[in-house]
Amino acid sequence: MAEFITTEDRGFVRLIGLNRPDKRNAFTGAMLAELAQAYTDLADDPAIRCGVLYAHGSMFTAGLDLADVAPRVMAGEPLMGAARIDPWGIYGERCPKPMVLAVHGKCLTLGIELALSADIVIADETAAFAQIEIARGIFPFGGATVRMAQAGGYQNAMRWLLTGDEFGAEDARHLGLVQEITPPGQALEHAVAIAERISAQAPLGVAATLKSARLAMHDPEAAKAALADEVRALFSTEDAATALAAFMTRQTPVFKGR
Repeated sequence: MAEFITTEDRGFVRLIGLNRPDKRNAFTGAMLAELAQAYTDLADDPAIRCGVLYAHGSMFTAGLDLADVAPRVMAGEPLMGAARIDPWGIYGERCPKPMVLAVHGKCLTLGIELALSADIVIADETAAFAQIEIARGIFPFGGATVRMAQAGGYQNAMRWLLTGDEFGAEDARHLGLVQEITPPGQALEHAVAIAERISAQAPLGVAATLKSARLAMHDPEAAKAALADEVRALFSTEDAATALAAFMTRQTPVFKGR
């Protein structure tokens, strides 16, 4: 049983909760491994189509518990344990299913990098972000130096990566880190609603969209070259036939992922 991570299924959606609120959801090595296992379980469960990551307590996360994690990093230990999926998509496989994040309160360091590795991020108005590794003598090693510039542009990323300054939800939206902002306390509800909307779509089409978009981030020519073959394969699926029949009869399609 996980000690620091909770899970709850709502239909096709799995909620994954950071649950070390007494320590501001700071990640120990054990918590990193538990989160990686939760992502792996989500990826491997055919009944789940989308994940939502959120946090219990007053804030999303204070980042790493450096007293616990720093010696592991220096020793070269695997931070994700034996899990196949890396929630940050840096040291192992990225989750192949859509992930929606719900952020409230402070979201520091690797919390920002969790958001950057997700597909959609919802923050409430209390959210406050800071990438403060440089103030600790290190630098972001969970993907921020790569993905923040991709999301918001090089200079916009450097404004926050090189200073460690805190920024709010509106600046995060300007940076491309956050897609929508809700009133306080409503981020999780809105994130779940978006995840349910995603889960109502054709799963094979969703998977193909993620695959193509992620490939395009580092190899746009390869992504373009694969488009025709990918869509031909999708046209032959049961879900595509279901969608066409539903269109003809003005019904809402129910997709099976076949």
